[in-house]
Amino acid sequence: MNEQTFAELSAGYALGALSPEDELAYREALDAHPEWMPLVEADAAAAALLSEGVADVAPPPALRASLLAQIGAPVAEQPSPGEDDVADPADDLQDDDPRAAASGYSVGSPVTEEVQLVQRRNWTRSLFALTASIALLVGIGWGVGALTQDMRAPSAESVLAQIERSGDAQSSTAQLGDGGEATVHWSPSVDGVVLVAEGLPEIADDQSYEAWFVRGSAPIPAGAFESSDGSAAMLLEGDMEPDDVIALTIEQSGGSPSGLPTTDPIVAIPTNA
Repeated sequence: MNEQTFAELSAGYALGALSPEDELAYREALDAHPEWMPLVEADAAAAALLSEGVADVAPPPALRASLLAQIGAPVAEQPSPGEDDVADPADDLQDDDPRAAASGYSVGSPVTEEVQLVQRRNWTRSLFALTASIALLVGIGWGVGALTQDMRAPSAESVLAQIERSGDAQSSTAQLGDGGEATVHWSPSVDGVVLVAEGLPEIADDQSYEAWFVRGSAPIPAGAFESSDGSAAMLLEGDMEPDDVIALTIEQSGGSPSGLPTTDPIVAIPTNA
């Protein structure tokens, strides 16, 4: 399991949303990689922050007393109106019902409004918590939101640092046509492959660079990226296999929609040297 997959499981664990199988995989991965504990702590803190984001709302002090007074008060029988004497129900409630005097409210209006106000506040608070949880889920695993993604997902720089600190770091470099160069960094003991490039050719605003794992004769997308100054450090998407060639092409913005290169590679870097 790589660090990005573990980050998705960590987000689900913080929200109590993992299946038994996923929770087992999460715990086994954490046992095998204790260095991932900062991801767990960040997700737990984010979940706690969301749950504490809305303060409790207490009902008005007079509400309980007025409701109890209405419940305990006797209900007066109302005379049936005759054919020539049509009663106004509103007048009966205001003038004859002792509940109005006992509560100090006009029956049916202010008390009901206060109850509805408390219900609306509670409903709004619950809706906020649900929305926040959905936002967190979307943001940290099942859709990837920007803020929590920055807190949790490994960057090219952090993975490159891990590779360089490992005892089995490997790299391969190839030259670009205009004098630049691109280097692939990897390590059998570290999850992730990093491509570092300098002197990339200039591209249009509606274009992107796209990396590929070329496995035999089959190109496999490894992620698209942009660069404003011709340099880039990119954490490739997916896993590299022995003898893969890392190729770089220029595609439309966001990468090739077909999942296959539409241009010739500007560089091809072997990894079996």
